[in-house]
Amino acid sequence: MSLTDAPHPLRSVLIANRGEIACRVIRTARRLGLRTIAVYSDADARARHVREADEAIRLGPAAAGESYLAIDKVIAAAQHSGADAIHPGYGFLSENAEFVAACDAAGLVFIGPPASAIAAMGDKAAAKARMAQAGVPLVPGYHGEAQDDALLREEAGKIGYPVLLKASAGGGGKGMRVVDSEREFQAALDGCRRESRAAFGDERMLIEKYLTQPRHVEVQVFCDSLGAGVYLFERDCSVQRRHQKVLEEAPAPHLPEALRREMGEAAVRAAQEIGYVGAGTVEFLLDASQEQDGAFYFMEMNTRLQVEHPVTEMITGEDLVEWQLRVAAGLPLPKSQSELTLTGHAIEARLYAEDPDNDFLPATGTLERFGIDLTAGGLAADRVRLDSGVEAGDDVSMHYDPMLAKLIVHGEDRGQALAEMDRALAALDVSGVTTNRRFLQRLVTHPDFIATELNTRFIEHHHDALFAAPHAIDADIARAALVAIDQLAMDRLARNHTNGAPRTDDPWQHRDGWRLNAPRRLRLAFQEIDGSGTYEVIATQGLTQGLAQEPAQATWQLQVQRDGEETSRLAGQCQRLNNDTLALTLDGHRQRLFARLDPASEGDAIVLTAAGTESRLIWRRADRADHLPQEAEAKLTAPMHGTVVTLLVEPGQAVEKGTPLVVVEAMKMEHTLNAPADGAVEAFHVAVGDAVAQGDELLAFVGKEASADTGREN
Repeated sequence: MSLTDAPHPLRSVLIANRGEIACRVIRTARRLGLRTIAVYSDADARARHVREADEAIRLGPAAAGESYLAIDKVIAAAQHSGADAIHPGYGFLSENAEFVAACDAAGLVFIGPPASAIAAMGDKAAAKARMAQAGVPLVPGYHGEAQDDALLREEAGKIGYPVLLKASAGGGGKGMRVVDSEREFQAALDGCRRESRAAFGDERMLIEKYLTQPRHVEVQVFCDSLGAGVYLFERDCSVQRRHQKVLEEAPAPHLPEALRREMGEAAVRAAQEIGYVGAGTVEFLLDASQEQDGAFYFMEMNTRLQVEHPVTEMITGEDLVEWQLRVAAGLPLPKSQSELTLTGHAIEARLYAEDPDNDFLPATGTLERFGIDLTAGGLAADRVRLDSGVEAGDDVSMHYDPMLAKLIVHGEDRGQALAEMDRALAALDVSGVTTNRRFLQRLVTHPDFIATELNTRFIEHHHDALFAAPHAIDADIARAALVAIDQLAMDRLARNHTNGAPRTDDPWQHRDGWRLNAPRRLRLAFQEIDGSGTYEVIATQGLTQGLAQEPAQATWQLQVQRDGEETSRLAGQCQRLNNDTLALTLDGHRQRLFARLDPASEGDAIVLTAAGTESRLIWRRADRADHLPQEAEAKLTAPMHGTVVTLLVEPGQAVEKGTPLVVVEAMKMEHTLNAPADGAVEAFHVAVGDAVAQGDELLAFVGKEASADTGREN
């Protein structure tokens, strides 16, 4: 039955969200013949989801509270456009019972569960109490209504440290922190309350025992309005940072079939207990040390479609957004439990605009390049999927979540899926904005991840290996030199092309090492992106029958020097396969890789990407000004664009090194700046609520020794 002939006919849908999920819903809705309406804030006026929808309606300023979270504005946009239904996506209003009630009152179909189900699971403390009554195992903790500081501290002591503070109305890692000792409790509680109040308008907390090595396994459930319910198997989301998922895979590795069925059936019972309708996810903590014995604990239920739903789609072959639309129209579930099958293995990696090597600080800027070359990467289109809300040329702002895209791969088994993900990440071409792509490559190639030794503290446990900035090796330097030589040759051809006819007869215009009666010779200087090593390559072109070949065709002898000392000599050739793909041969080892000059570094950074690796080197071009990054002067400056949340000390107050001084919020996360040394804050240059740009000086700080010197002078 078509959606137009359903009990609740659908002809048009408004997507009350932005970015990747809005684009995702638009694709399926359009395939089903629905008219799509987007909404946007001023910051998203030129966003991809606005461009792709049939219509788009402005909600208001960039602040989410005045646009995407403004219920009255969203309802008005739906009525103005003549929409039949509203799809909330995930985040924003997707789990807001008041919003569902407003849709009902306006005669709009809400593509999700009823308000009563959201209310039952939206309050984490109430949900846990209800699950306890239903006999679902819970992690030991405090879920009570009393919220005074002393009581919460006392309850944490009873549970035993470490404990996990969680916003009762929360989700997505907001208002959530691990507390290792009583000494840290109050500061963590204050921070969680601020984040929860800002994100959810509710600062109630619950406390749970923090399991040190749990796996995060969640079950995808679906219920229709006719009383049927199914589970579409499970996902493992154990690899997280700051309680936000980084990698997800389906099915969960090494999960016994009996336990899979037990968890799936328990999830369906939990959903049906609250009268659930639509897509939902029941999340469990699986004790990694006892998984064979079936030790799992209910954590929460997300009453919406999850970010990681594509891995479930890959292993089941089902379109979950289509299921949502059909169920919302009053139609029965497309399949029964016995008709659902699980095929192969899928992995999803979340691509964020952030700097993992700088405490995951969010990044902003303009995407100069964005996409994936499946052909060059040797990837099959039916096994690789890139769900994104951005394209090349789009701006990445400070106002919203920093996720740019999701890269999803499918394989016949987990090993094949891992190999596909490694190649797909290598083929992903992103520049102009710092991302976590290289970090994701380190994750999926880590021996313990490959061996499925998974738990929610995986990143923390393997910090040294995942965050170490590997020094460029001689082979990387030699490859960069070949790319630089190739680029110089291309520059020469472009310069000598006059009036449509190439000119190659003027050797004095060449900058490719040409010499009279001698082989070409070049001196190329490089530096690692973090400034840790300086290199020089002396490249001498080999002769063929006494004649010098064109640089791009020649064999070059490469003498690599590090900080003035020779480290190796290699022979290399470069063959350009297309605009971005090169074949580089070093001492007989031929490797196909992607190479580009990164516009983010004013054209000086050579970026080399191959399966499992990425190298970034600053090329100090002799024909350009020196763009090498200079060591920044030590100042307490804003690490990114954001808003000042709180000032934690008074001007003139003496502080010790590491004392928290100011909190800045950006992209829904708080970042605390600490005292760089013993000393005092002379004055703050900002106030609470001020918007700051990356690099803005926030305060004047004087070290203890400087303060003492000043006192002696007086």
